[in-house]
Amino acid sequence: MENVIVIGASANEERYSNKAMKMLADYGHNPIPVAPAVETILGRKVYAKATDAPGKIDTVTMYVGPARQSEIIEQILAIKPRRVIFNPGTENPEAYDRLKAENIEPVEACTLVLLRTGQY
Repeated sequence: MENVIVIGASANEERYSNKAMKMLADYGHNPIPVAPAVETILGRKVYAKATDAPGKIDTVTMYVGPARQSEIIEQILAIKPRRVIFNPGTENPEAYDRLKAENIEPVEACTLVLLRTGQY
């Protein structure tokens, strides 16, 4: 089971981050919600920062726009996941070289599409 941090997780079922949490769980992954203002989402404990999440993190899936990512990128560099999926609207080419320098793969893709098409 892969631990996946969902940055910008939402309790709102209409939000893509919420749909990703559900689909990740459906596909056998362990989604870990990260959002500063909520305590639980889909019955899972929410962490305020990526660095607060427990265990080894394989993937981060980003649902926060680039204007609010600078502190988040620092947290990601600290936890050293294998990759970061930048979902549509979250692309941040300025961060990619920093991630690559730490052997973290930046991926511009939709988590939902990757799961549905077997490319995750």
